[in-house]
Amino acid sequence: MRLFLFLLIYSSIVYPKDFIIFSIEHDFPMTKEEEGNLKKNFFINLGTDQGVQSGAVLAVYRTVSELDPYENKKRYDYKVKIGELKVIHTEKTSSIAKNITTHANSENHPLFEIRDLMIGDKVEINVR
Repeated sequence: MRLFLFLLIYSSIVYPKDFIIFSIEHDFPMTKEEEGNLKKNFFINLGTDQGVQSGAVLAVYRTVSELDPYENKKRYDYKVKIGELKVIHTEKTSSIAKNITTHANSENHPLFEIRDLMIGDKVEINVR
């Protein structure tokens, strides 16, 4: 039993948790003119316990995985930055942010199936 508790505690220290967008809330357009100006809240499992404060800029990444059928079916994973979020509210273990940039539509980034930020995208504190 003690060994189990030790392993449980040790594994949470050794293997860091991924921080992700876990929910998205947005306006519902009532007219065609409102469609382009929708506001969105991005809910993230990263908060003041991890050092995040209001105004912090977070980088958002998506992992794209592709299989090479010619080289022993080797899988390649690409970590691609797709945008940035600005934190507008923080709690101990979570934050609310708004989108400040999206790279998925730019010319210099790969094509994504879903071009906007989405649930499951990974979030990191942006260091410039």
